[in-house]
Amino acid sequence: MDNSSGVGVLDKAALVLSALESGPATLAGLVGATGLARPTAHRLAVALEHHRMVARDMQGRFILGPRLSELAAAAGEDRLLATAGPVLTHLRDVTGESAQLYRRQGDMRICVAAAERLSGLRDTVPVGSTLPMKAGSSAQILMAWEEPERLHRGLQGARFTATALSGVRRRGWAQSIGEREPGVASVSAPVRGPSNRVVASVSVSGPIERLTRHPGRMHAQAVIDAAARLSEALRRTS
Repeated sequence: MDNSSGVGVLDKAALVLSALESGPATLAGLVGATGLARPTAHRLAVALEHHRMVARDMQGRFILGPRLSELAAAAGEDRLLATAGPVLTHLRDVTGESAQLYRRQGDMRICVAAAERLSGLRDTVPVGSTLPMKAGSSAQILMAWEEPERLHRGLQGARFTATALSGVRRRGWAQSIGEREPGVASVSAPVRGPSNRVVASVSVSGPIERLTRHPGRMHAQAVIDAAARLSEALRRTS
């Protein structure tokens, strides 16, 4: 192999994973694609399956495993956080309000980055805070593009409706007025990964007295621009 690392077993495992990149493969297909001896291909595929880097489909063929998606998501989060600081700071400076970045974690959303308004009355959400997926503009964003079954489950007990989320998808941003917390308004937009899946939500939030009861009119474009910058950074480094 021209691209040998000098560690034979890893090179062969990489061959197996690369062969599966194009789709499911039987053992014979793996042998043909990799040039490995049949016992070697089988041993490596089964070992990779043990570590969830390889799995089997309904026909028993080898496919790429779920662990690879988990690692890719973790790498994407690192890239997202590396880019988030300056983007959120700029968003805060442009809008004059606190800016946050949220990711979904099960039935909650977690604030993974923030830039607080420097003075005056503000909505403070410390990094690491977990908030429910039932209320708030960021919750709407993280829910709106979910698969139908998960969307249906998530709407049970939510402060927003399926009709509201349809509007969010059409506009490309969400707003909330006193939905998560009385007296607080917010505007959010989706951050998309390389596959165009929504991976996070960018938000600005503050008192209704400043954001008014129509916060989207004031800040939707700035929030959309910030989300687009983060989405572009994820695409660029994928």
